[in-house]
Amino acid sequence: MKPPILAVVMSTVISGTIMVLISSHWLTIWIGFEMNMLAIIPILMKKFNPRAMEASTKYFLTQATASMLLMLGIIINLLLTGQWTVLNMPSPIASNMMTAALAMKLGLSPFHFWVPEVTQGVPMSSGMILLTWQKIAPLSILYQIAPSMNPNLLMAMATMSVLVGGWGGLNQTQLRKILAYSSIAHMGWMIAVTTYNPTLMLLNLTIYITMTLGTFMLFMLNSSTTTLSLSHTWNKLPLIASLILMTMLSLGGLPPLSGFIPKWMIIHELTKNDMAIMATFMAMTALLNLYFYMRLTYATALTMFPSTNIMKMKWQFESTKNTTLLPPLIMISTMLLPLTPMVLTLF
Repeated sequence: MKPPILAVVMSTVISGTIMVLISSHWLTIWIGFEMNMLAIIPILMKKFNPRAMEASTKYFLTQATASMLLMLGIIINLLLTGQWTVLNMPSPIASNMMTAALAMKLGLSPFHFWVPEVTQGVPMSSGMILLTWQKIAPLSILYQIAPSMNPNLLMAMATMSVLVGGWGGLNQTQLRKILAYSSIAHMGWMIAVTTYNPTLMLLNLTIYITMTLGTFMLFMLNSSTTTLSLSHTWNKLPLIASLILMTMLSLGGLPPLSGFIPKWMIIHELTKNDMAIMATFMAMTALLNLYFYMRLTYATALTMFPSTNIMKMKWQFESTKNTTLLPPLIMISTMLLPLTPMVLTLF
């Protein structure tokens, strides 16, 4: 894609999301979602091939259905209240319909089927945008309408999402699919706490985005798309292998790393609200995620995969890929735990 076209498309994606974030009128929110959806499709089809085309079509159909459901919920709400404001939602039908539409946009279970397929079919950089930036707008609306949503419906979706996110990733060897299932599980954690403390959802989203960006950038630097290609990292870029180990364990939510903060806070919040069984269940399903991250780290950094050359290190040219953002992202996604009290005062 030519740089001017890419700039126009990217600015439309960004302005669509910002429009959703700053609006308090349902119609402008809906227009923001539409702008964002139509502009992201050329980005998904950046490398034009049948797989990218199929993925983009799947994405378009799902998002168009979600937009239609959202508009239906908005119209029902308008008929009952006579106004377009976001915060006034007395009708449970409208609220449930909007929750379903936003769940479809986020890829929450049972509307999760498009996420792994679309992420796998598009290039790495497009998959990165899909699993990070595209989550901001729907979650901001969920944050605003949280008080009027049905907590049982949210809890059911959260439970299914953490289960699907854990189980689905177990049998995968494709890195993009693993990250897609990881995204479904993380969304489940965010939705679980929305009813009790929506601000924690924002904390979780911020940390999730930094960790996922860091992971995708490491994979792109390495040009890895499968576990097999990742296992050759020790021979090419040993430092990157150890960084992948750190970010993977952080994504899994292991204690000394940043990924533990949101899980710790969410479990604390759920137990405080007499949801100890739910918290225990979610902590147990997090082990499923940890298993497939551990499998990746084992293949990358803990074993030396057989290689064709006799040397320990492979001779290669200097990498031309831009890694300016990588050091701060890795720092944030691994070393934030000591700053938890400060992070909590911010959120």
